[in-house]
Amino acid sequence: MESYQEDPDAAKAALPWLKEGEEARGQITDLMIDLEMHRNGDSIHFWAIHSLDGNTFLGMIGLGDELQLAASAYNLGYWVRRDWRRKGIAAACVDAIFEWQSQRTEQSLIEITVHPHNEAGLAACKAICAKWKGLAVEGYVPIEIGERTIPHVLHLVQLNRGE
Repeated sequence: MESYQEDPDAAKAALPWLKEGEEARGQITDLMIDLEMHRNGDSIHFWAIHSLDGNTFLGMIGLGDELQLAASAYNLGYWVRRDWRRKGIAAACVDAIFEWQSQRTEQSLIEITVHPHNEAGLAACKAICAKWKGLAVEGYVPIEIGERTIPHVLHLVQLNRGE
């Protein structure tokens, strides 16, 4: 909650279904319970990001199951606290997760959806796609958030074992 209160707009960008104010507390609690319930399964994987010195909570990253394409295995999402952004933390976490996922399965299609006005998110996707041979899909995909349809840019990364 402290991280949410520090930068609610960024938290809402990462978790667009999140309501503002005190309602966020219950939703974050529900998210943590849901993640705990799925910890032994393979449908989603989420990790807390902590600093190496002092074990400070820096954010979250995960492979979720809210997919746009039937062929996809996961969607990638992450959020890093304001004071820790632009330090390569998300990129290092994505690399670790993609390397881990590449060792687990023969192949895995990962989606990354970004709002077209999220310049930092689009730049991060471009860097991820450059490193992991992904691509941006032409046009927009409709994402239902609340009771609204919001267009997003869809990026795809195909992970193959041993590559």
